[in-house]
Amino acid sequence: MVPSESVTDLHKIVVVGGGAAGLELVTALGNKYGKRGKAHVTLVDRARTHIWKPLLHEVAAGSLDVGHHAVDYLHHAHANHFRYRIGEMTGLDRERRIVQLAASTDSEGREVTPVRAIPYDTLVMAVGSTTNDFGTPGVKEHAIALDTQEQAVRFHQRLVNGMLRAHTQEGPVRPGQLHVTVIGAGATGTELAAELHRTTREVAKTGLDKIDPAKDLKITLVEAADRILPAVPARLSSDVMALLSKIGVEVRVKARVTEVRADGVQLADGGFIPSELVVWAAGVKGANFLKDLGGLETTRNNQLVVTPTLQTTRDPDVFAMGDCAYLVEQGSDTPIPPRAQAAHQQAAHLLKQIPNKMAGKPLKPFKYRDFGSLVSLGEYTTVGNLMGFIQGKNMFIAGLFARLMYRSLYKMHETAVNGFWKTALDALARAITRRTVARVKLH
Repeated sequence: MVPSESVTDLHKIVVVGGGAAGLELVTALGNKYGKRGKAHVTLVDRARTHIWKPLLHEVAAGSLDVGHHAVDYLHHAHANHFRYRIGEMTGLDRERRIVQLAASTDSEGREVTPVRAIPYDTLVMAVGSTTNDFGTPGVKEHAIALDTQEQAVRFHQRLVNGMLRAHTQEGPVRPGQLHVTVIGAGATGTELAAELHRTTREVAKTGLDKIDPAKDLKITLVEAADRILPAVPARLSSDVMALLSKIGVEVRVKARVTEVRADGVQLADGGFIPSELVVWAAGVKGANFLKDLGGLETTRNNQLVVTPTLQTTRDPDVFAMGDCAYLVEQGSDTPIPPRAQAAHQQAAHLLKQIPNKMAGKPLKPFKYRDFGSLVSLGEYTTVGNLMGFIQGKNMFIAGLFARLMYRSLYKMHETAVNGFWKTALDALARAITRRTVARVKLH
């Protein structure tokens, strides 16, 4: 496979993956080097638009419209002096320094872009992670993950269609027909359960009078660990558990799923949860194509093993960051967690270190700082803990202040990508239109 791009003397920086970290990095690099003609900066992604991944549960629940928040890669690349190339990465030739891309097709199966190869001098892998189903039978056939905006939109459409079907069918609503089971009580699963509890009732109010919310709409959150949100402090987990119980979300802990069926979820203890709508949000792993990619070292979960400088262990010209990178810092027994704040910090670190690599200077090691956790339960409340907020102590927060902190994380990402003024104007426009559109997306 020969390179499809023109080869120049300029340093070629290629970032694969347009998630939060990848898009922030390539935007800054484009404005720093692409604008001045000092380097060719290229983003590779199989999707055409970007949306902040922590918002996907809101898309799935119908409380957020993708069209109002998505960033168009092609337009954004032009405005920020880098190139965008659509295509799914299929291979890596480290000897020739090329990234191999599959052909892309449209919804009718027609080829849009052919098989291509993109040359690089510095490669940054930022492809994120995918849901790990642990080989559980029936997950691929009967459950939906929330890895991409397409999956989130598909689940929401399935939910709305299911409610319309239940309202218009001749017989009564079947047991489990409008029950939603969310498997995995991490941040995504927990936030989705709370958001769905509200939005399903909002949809039922729009004239679907055959549906009895108290009887027909049920949200169940299933977790194999002994508590929900196992990665956050126990106090935070307990507060969220109490609120979910208060609003009517059924929570089952110490419950391991052995099979997902068309009519429900089978548990290891013999229990069965009737549910025709299932979301799988339990566990993450690296994409399958990362395994043995170009001979790079990977973990059992397909993450790329990196050194403290975020360079892969077998090739200093290939970096990895975000969920697809595996790094155990000195003095720690566990790897850096696959969280948005870690990816954001790594993008900021590489923005400073890539110039050093281009100049032949030594690179500084990455240092992760845990700022705490925030969990949004939609309009009900937001809770969290801030690490080292006051004299090295943890501070637990809830209510309006926690909600503002949670929303500020998204605004920080928007500002890093779009700049202050565009972010401010977009926020103002959304605030105005929010009063003229439905509170829940109904299509």
